[in-house]
Amino acid sequence: MSQAPTHAIHGEGESHGTFASYIIGFIIAAVLTVAAFVAVMMHAMSPGVTLGVITVLAVIQIFVHLVYFLHMNGSSSQSWNLTAFVFAVACVLIVVGGTIFILHDTSMNMMSR
Repeated sequence: MSQAPTHAIHGEGESHGTFASYIIGFIIAAVLTVAAFVAVMMHAMSPGVTLGVITVLAVIQIFVHLVYFLHMNGSSSQSWNLTAFVFAVACVLIVVGGTIFILHDTSMNMMSR
């Protein structure tokens, strides 16, 4: 009988984060979340500016999650993961954009008369 391997099965060149990188990512994500919460609760900015600040903080937080938790970077070992992610984002944007276009077109042609 052959013994089962005792190590986890991972591809060559896969990078995994260290405990310190996970903690750094968690702290950055928590700070960004608190910053968005404070931006809303302080009422110091106009609603449009607050929405812009929240949007910028959300995009930054997406990149923090991609880098620190999903380990996506520009290395050659991550090229397929990055390609799949870009394709998935493009598909979501097409579906959401198409839905908004169809709803707007329907509204303009039928509801506003």
